[in-house]
Parts: sequence; C-alpha cells; structure tokens
Amino acid sequence: MRIVSESLTNVVDSSAWLEYFAGGPNAEHFANAIEDTSALVVPSITLLEVFKRIARQRDEATALQYAAVMQQGRVVELDAALAIHAADLGLRHKLPLADSVIYATAQRARAVVWTQDADFEGLADVRYWPTPAR
Repeated sequence: MRIVSESLTNVVDSSAWLEYFAGGPNAEHFANAIEDTSALVVPSITLLEVFKRIARQRDEATALQYAAVMQQGRVVELDAALAIHAADLGLRHKLPLADSVIYATAQRARAVVWTQDADFEGLADVRYWPTPAR
C-alpha cells in the first residue's frame, strides 16, 4: 500500500531529488512526495540543478530521463513576483539563491518542502532529514 505524503502539495528540493534518484539512505523519506505527482510542484531551478549534476556525474541521456520524471509534477517557472519574494526570503533566512527560489515556490503553492539540505533546517513547512554520513 502506498502512503500519500502528509501535505496537500509538496516541493522536493534538489538534494532530495538526487538522493531519490541515487537510491540513497534518505530516499525513502522523499519517495511518497515524489511519487504523488498529482500533489508535486517542481520549481524550474530544481530541474536546472538536478540536470546539471546528473549530466556532469553520469551523462546527458540519463539527465534527460530524470528531468522527464521530474516534469511529471507541475513545473513552476521563475517569474518577477516569485523572484522578488525569493529575494526577500533569501535575505530574511540567509538562504542561497536556489534555496530561496525553492522556498518561495513552496510558499506560493502552500506546499511542504522535502529536503536534506541543512539550509532549510528549522524553517516552517519543511521536512528535513540530515544527509547521512557516507
């Protein structure tokens, strides 16, 4: 039986996508949020980050396959209003650029962020699991 994630809408950050695709130790924490595509919102910047990392580590064909999986959710483009909101969140919470866009996208969608990126730790509406020691 598949358990649907606890929120109505989910945003999965790049670190969680990479963990899921690699089948890493934390992948199980992110699987429900990723596999419930009807409730999945994908910030376009996560497509960029994941594609770039996979293409560099493996190859472009694999990166394209993973990008296609990600696009089964609703992809949200970065527009002017979202960019300004992300900048505000970045300043307020000391978030790097991509993380601020991911967090702003989640807020706009009233979604929970699923992550293993410590930059999100302690923020509202975030489900965080530390990266396991490898």
